[in-house]
Amino acid sequence: MVKNRPPAGQAVPGIIFAAPVGVPAGLEVISLAALRARSRAQGTDLGAPQRPAFHQVLTLASGTLRQSVDFTVHDVERDAWLWTRPGQVLQWGDLTRAEGTLIAFDRDFPGPATVRAARLDDPHARVLRTPKGGAATSLRVAGAHLAHEFQAPGRLPRDAHSAVLRHLLDVLILRLAHLEGSDTPATGTRETFLRFRASVERDFAHTRRVDDYALTLGYSARTLSRAALESAGIGAKEFIDRRVVLEAKRLLAHTDLAAARIADRLGFSSATNFAKYFHQRAGQAPIAFRTAVRGRVG
Repeated sequence: MVKNRPPAGQAVPGIIFAAPVGVPAGLEVISLAALRARSRAQGTDLGAPQRPAFHQVLTLASGTLRQSVDFTVHDVERDAWLWTRPGQVLQWGDLTRAEGTLIAFDRDFPGPATVRAARLDDPHARVLRTPKGGAATSLRVAGAHLAHEFQAPGRLPRDAHSAVLRHLLDVLILRLAHLEGSDTPATGTRETFLRFRASVERDFAHTRRVDDYALTLGYSARTLSRAALESAGIGAKEFIDRRVVLEAKRLLAHTDLAAARIADRLGFSSATNFAKYFHQRAGQAPIAFRTAVRGRVG
């Protein structure tokens, strides 16, 4: 994993994927001990906001780790799995308190069928998963097998080794994506909610009105609100507002764009209107949020 130079207006470098020499492109399996050593050698502050352009799956063998993903703090414990997806803003906690494994991979490394079945492109997928019983054992074995094969290049021809790693990663992420109860909206309103959710993801920077989404999708505003409430636990307007605030937080944490520029990107008529909207929903002014989030995770 390496850092890009930040584009104009971006304060925090994005991170692109670079596999180690001698292993297939698109995948790395690294212990937290090795990650700590690499960070020290490179002078990297993992506690600063970063926005990786690849998937990262973290599991702990011991200790605890507090990770912030899109400004929500998750306490990761032994046998829990934290899955960060491309575009999410990540801040690492204190790595000295935990040992475990980080699996980083490009979207195109798994097989196409796995990409679809594991819903790799779902921006709303659950971040933290805590399997129990047999599911925890299966995931632990799958992760250990992948790590073992990754550390053993040369035992197979390069193409065969790449195929083995791809299949082992497929097993792991398919098991992880389909843990019982993962990411399944409730009741018969599921399809309505999924259509609404996709429309919000596409158009949240253009409209924050439930009526506009209802018109586009051919539902009533009441139907969308009921679908969102049953599937996500919040109304349709709250769902839209949360997505707008999340993007605002990402831009504030990850760029040096002025409030006026962020307001324009998100479809606000002025920086003042954006600041009022953000303060009402985030509980602090945009600049205060930017200052706070660039501190370290506890």
